[in-house]
Amino acid sequence: MDPTFLSATQLADLVRTRKIGALELLDHYIARVEKHDGRINAIVVRDFDRARTRARALDDQADKTAALFGVPMTAKESFDIEGLPSTRGHAEARDKPVRTSSIAVRRLQAAGAIVFGKTNVPVDLADWQSYNPVYGTTSNPWNTDHTPGGSSGGSAAALAAGLTGFEIGTDIGGSIRVPAHYCGVYGHKPTYALLPNYGDPATSSAAGADISALGPMARSASDLAVALDILAGPDPDETAMTMTLPAPRFTGLKDLRVAVWAEQPGQVTDGETSAKLLELADALERQGVTVSRTARPAFDPTEAYHLYLRLLDAAWSGRTSEEVLAAKRKRAAALPETANSADDIMMRMVDVTHRTWLGLNETRFQWRRAWSAFFREWDVLLCPVIATAALPHRQDGATWDRRITVDGKDIAYNDMLFWPGLTGGYHLPGTVAPMGLTKAGLPLGVQIAGPIYGDRSTIAAAALLEQAWMGFKPPPGW
Repeated sequence: MDPTFLSATQLADLVRTRKIGALELLDHYIARVEKHDGRINAIVVRDFDRARTRARALDDQADKTAALFGVPMTAKESFDIEGLPSTRGHAEARDKPVRTSSIAVRRLQAAGAIVFGKTNVPVDLADWQSYNPVYGTTSNPWNTDHTPGGSSGGSAAALAAGLTGFEIGTDIGGSIRVPAHYCGVYGHKPTYALLPNYGDPATSSAAGADISALGPMARSASDLAVALDILAGPDPDETAMTMTLPAPRFTGLKDLRVAVWAEQPGQVTDGETSAKLLELADALERQGVTVSRTARPAFDPTEAYHLYLRLLDAAWSGRTSEEVLAAKRKRAAALPETANSADDIMMRMVDVTHRTWLGLNETRFQWRRAWSAFFREWDVLLCPVIATAALPHRQDGATWDRRITVDGKDIAYNDMLFWPGLTGGYHLPGTVAPMGLTKAGLPLGVQIAGPIYGDRSTIAAAALLEQAWMGFKPPPGW
C-alpha cells in the first residue's frame, strides 16, 4: 500500500500493526520531500537526523498504542521546536535556535508523532501568500503559479502534495482556514484559547494574541478529531484542570440542522464559490438534512465585520514594528472620513486607547452571545472560507496597497477578510472541508462554523460531508 496520501490515523494504524516501520514510513516522506519539494518549497526547515533517531526508538518501543504513533509530521514555522529557529520570516532570527518546544508540539510528540521539519510562512504571519526573505516563496501544488495561502501556507501545501502526514497551523484572519481551502485539505480553527501554544519565552508570547488560535491540518476529518483530543485543554504550566468538550448534537445527516450563508450584499464573493456552496446545500437537503438559506444571527453583518477588523488590528499591534506603526499613522491621518475599506478601518485603530478597546470588546461579547443564540437553533453554519479560490502569487508591497479583481469587481486585497472574520472574530470554531473544484481546477473549501466549544460538532459535520459529498483528493501529478 502506498502511504503517501493516507490520513494520519491510517498511517498510525500501519505502524501500530507493524505493516510498516516508523523509520520506513519517515524515510518514505523524506524521500518525497527531497524529490518533490523543490517544486513548491513548502518544508523549509528540515530536521531529518533527529527524526530518524526518534523513529528508530519508536520501532523498538513495545507500547505502540499512542494515537499518532509513528506518524511523520511537520509544523508551521512559527511553532517553537527545541533546537530549531522560529523566524516568522525575519532573517535576524535564522541562527537562533529555541530552547523549548511549544506545548502543542510537545503534546503531539507525546502522542507518538515524529516532527521532521517546519513549513513556510509569510513575514509576521500576516498575508494570504507564504513568502519571506529567509526561506523564499511557497507555491500551491494544484497550480504553482498560485499561492497556497497564508499564513499556514507551507502546511497546507505539504499536506496536499503528500510530503507530510500531519500538520498544525495558527489562525487569526483565516491562516488555517484559507490555506486549507486553497489547497483542498482539512483544517480546524478551534474555539479561542481552547488549545494553548506557549513555547520558548524568548520567542513565544505568554499572553498570546486576541482572536489567534492554533489548530490541526490534515487530509481527513478523522485526523482533526484525534488531534483535537490531543491538543485541547488548559496550559499545563498553569493548571491541572481538565476540560470536557460537548459531544456533537447530531449522529447523522438526517438529524443535522444546517444554516447556509452563501453570499452577503456589500461583500464580494466569487460566483463559483457561492454556486458550489448552494449546490452542496441542495444535495444535503435531498439527503434529509434540515437546511435554511436565510437564517442569520441577530446583528448587522457589516457592523460585525467592521468590529472584527478593529479588534484584529489591535491584536496585531503587539507584534507590529514602530516603523510600520509610523507608516500606518501617516496613512490614517490622510484618510477622508468616507474611506471605509478593511484597511481604512484598521488604520484608524493605531494608538487606540484601552478604554476604547474595552468598549469594542464588550460589543464583541454581546454579538458572541447572539451567535450562541443562533446556534441553539442550528447545529452548524456553512459559509465561504474567503472570497475566491487560490490567488496568483502577489508580492507587490504591503497588503494594504494591493488590489484584486473578483467577479469583475475591483476590491482592496484585505477586503477579503469578511468570511474569515465574521466567525473567527467572535471566537467561534471553524472547520474547513473540501467542497469541489473551480472550472480552472483549483480547490474550493467550505467553512463549517459552530457554537463556542462546539468544536466536536464542526469536525463531525466535516466527517459527514466527507462521506456524503467529497473528501480529500490529491492534486494531479503528485
